Amino acid sequence: MNHLIQKHEQYALINIKENDFGGEFATDLETISRDLFREGFHNLIVDFTPTNTIDSAGISILKKINMLCSRELGLMVLVSDNDDFVDQLIDGKIRDVTILPTVEEGIDAVFMNDLENEFGAESDDFDDEDFGEDGFTKSEQP
Repeated sequence: MNHLIQKHEQYALINIKENDFGGEFATDLETISRDLFREGFHNLIVDFTPTNTIDSAGISILKKINMLCSRELGLMVLVSDNDDFVDQLIDGKIRDVTILPTVEEGIDAVFMNDLENEFGAESDDFDDEDFGEDGFTKSEQP
């Protein structure tokens, strides 16, 4: 598979440089993704800009990768501005998939997901003992 990988602090960007995605290309992407997971990348942006078609093998691999990202509170973003290709992705019924038209929007989505995860972790730090009788935390009391 012809591709380019760019590794950044919070995500890895995989630029797919194939017109048709599936078969052995899908298997190659699975291998690349597993290697990136081992390196600690849980946010993956896959740029399918030049890609026109995807087969069932490609959809299956994307479902696996998406599941792996989700398990680690990461995000897989698929990038394409080709409406026909996006329709194929939607028809593949990849659960909770994020599809955006530009890489820049994909990067923003990764940062937003990380922020949501951080805020979610902070709100989980409260115990029932932290709240007073009126339901406010000690710092929130009027």
